[in-house]
Amino acid sequence: MSTTTPLPTGLLRPLHAEQVRWGRGFWQEVQQRTFEVTVPQMWRSLSNPEVSPGLQNFKIAAGRESGEHVGPPFMDGDFYKWLEAAIAELEVEPQEWLADTVEEVAQLIASVQREDGYLHTPTLISARANGGVVELSDRFAFETYNLGHLITAGVRHYEVTGSTTLLNAARKAAGYLEDLATNKPVELARSAICPSHYMAVIELYRVTADERYLRLAEAFVRVRDDFDGGDDNQDRLPVREQSVVAGHAVRANYLYAGLADLVAENGDDGLRTVLEGLWDDVADTKLYITGGCGALYDGASPDGDPWQWEISKVHQSYGRAYQLPNTTAHSESCANIGMILWSERMLALTGDAKYADAIETIAYNSLLAGIGLGGNDYFYTNPLRQVRDLPYPLRRPGDTALDPVPAPPPSDERLRQSYLSCFCCPPNTARTLARFHERAASVTDDELYVHLYGGSDIRVSHGDRTLALREDTQYPWGEDVRFTVEEATDGGIPVRLRIPGWSRGASLLVNGEPAEVSAPGSYVKIDREWRAGDTIVLSIPMPSRVIRANRLAEEVTNQVAVQRGPVVFCLESTDLPAGMPLERIALRRGTELQAEDGEVAGHRMQVIPVSLSVLPRGGTDSLYEDLSDDELEVVETRLIPYYAWGNRGQSEMSVWLPVVW
Repeated sequence: MSTTTPLPTGLLRPLHAEQVRWGRGFWQEVQQRTFEVTVPQMWRSLSNPEVSPGLQNFKIAAGRESGEHVGPPFMDGDFYKWLEAAIAELEVEPQEWLADTVEEVAQLIASVQREDGYLHTPTLISARANGGVVELSDRFAFETYNLGHLITAGVRHYEVTGSTTLLNAARKAAGYLEDLATNKPVELARSAICPSHYMAVIELYRVTADERYLRLAEAFVRVRDDFDGGDDNQDRLPVREQSVVAGHAVRANYLYAGLADLVAENGDDGLRTVLEGLWDDVADTKLYITGGCGALYDGASPDGDPWQWEISKVHQSYGRAYQLPNTTAHSESCANIGMILWSERMLALTGDAKYADAIETIAYNSLLAGIGLGGNDYFYTNPLRQVRDLPYPLRRPGDTALDPVPAPPPSDERLRQSYLSCFCCPPNTARTLARFHERAASVTDDELYVHLYGGSDIRVSHGDRTLALREDTQYPWGEDVRFTVEEATDGGIPVRLRIPGWSRGASLLVNGEPAEVSAPGSYVKIDREWRAGDTIVLSIPMPSRVIRANRLAEEVTNQVAVQRGPVVFCLESTDLPAGMPLERIALRRGTELQAEDGEVAGHRMQVIPVSLSVLPRGGTDSLYEDLSDDELEVVETRLIPYYAWGNRGQSEMSVWLPVVW
């Protein structure tokens, strides 16, 4: 019973599964893998106390079993994210076992919730055992984060199933947040870590049309603006005074996504302008070529205070402009997903194709890199370079009191894992991919916008006018995207197709006749009386492009990356001769880069065979040494899509390669 809810001041409205599906092609295969492998495998982990405390914590909180809370304080939210992925599967491909499981879980969650709407299993379990536990006493307990994901899951559960079990829990949770905003605003502001509740209460407003939830979202901003915080949580400055994105990347992206939702409802043009500037700051100076966000494992807040001894630590954060390290890139999967959430909301507000370009970049690169090709193992961080024998451990999630997981060995193998003790990213990836059909297209009152290509089926209506399109394409490997009109009543509605910002020389045929194409990074409008059988063919040339970075991105000075269409490629040492170190490999300018069909770990995809130069061997491990004048050698190898790296065991990898002439 999904609905398309109007956004009063927003330009574009999202579509749900009865209006858009991935019917075939690249994204259908990814989503099918998500439903067949990721969602059930993740449930097996979450429901097995020997692997994960996810379900067990709720059972203990409900009094069904005895024990103590186990896992990080945000584990509830991670469990809700899996639930959202499962609900999306029920919408697209219902499974009886999954429907029964979702209903049982919904009832369990509702039974744990306190009458005032508070639900946080660490606190509830401690209160049951010891009494006297005070909620919101630790700002890093992630209570509002957990409640936000509960509300989101409750809204989706109602939209898909019609059940009010979790919707009622969502209302109660919002009521608790409303009481905090009124009576404990400082506690609410202090606890607004990873503010998923901003987006959540707007979704609750849209499904219920209850104005109190819109007012609540506005209250969140007021209490945040009155709070004297720091850069780590983006609460040092009132939001309307912010011009540079700083601090924890997940928290930043969630905050700005929620604010964009608010703008869509209340029409705050001033706040919209602020968000546009902040988004440009990230996209223009702080976004990896893979779409990765949050470059730094740990940093400081140099703008936070003039007194050096009061500078605050900033965790997994945005750095300065162009501060984009590769081996030590953090680029957490949750941050990259947060950028998708923020970008799709900015797209809805503006209709500007640059936001869809960003979503596409993240989706084909850093998002898919976070999950293995088999759909059942994961990365937490997504570096652009992996090296052997790193002489220090890269701090992974958990190497702190906040995330209690042992540090990795000094070699930092960075192998994919089926379960992470800090389990925020895998279910976030699952829910994003399970709902990825919603990002294919959207509508205004009288137009259809197609944002992403990959094999969609779209059917939309406006009044008595209906248009149904079938998309056939080999995108992102093939250059042609073909739409066939399968149904059109009263002439259908105009169609806008995105011309990717990376493209050059795109062409368009409508019923075999050439049509004008707009500039890259825009939407071409096709307005005609549609009839069943009409065709649109968008051809987007995809030569392999050699990319260089801004002069201030100093780690990649005199290096280049290879991109074909939206897909960034990398070199993995698995494809080099045994014993050949990755740091000796360089790309010769003018080298032919022609993609062809291939496979990685048994999965079909395009690869780029290439002759690469082999630089002279270094003689020592000293910090500096003389350059050898030996002749360059050549090695025949291949580049693979960045998202496919790390699926064949331990390896070195690099997106950027030195360039030689």
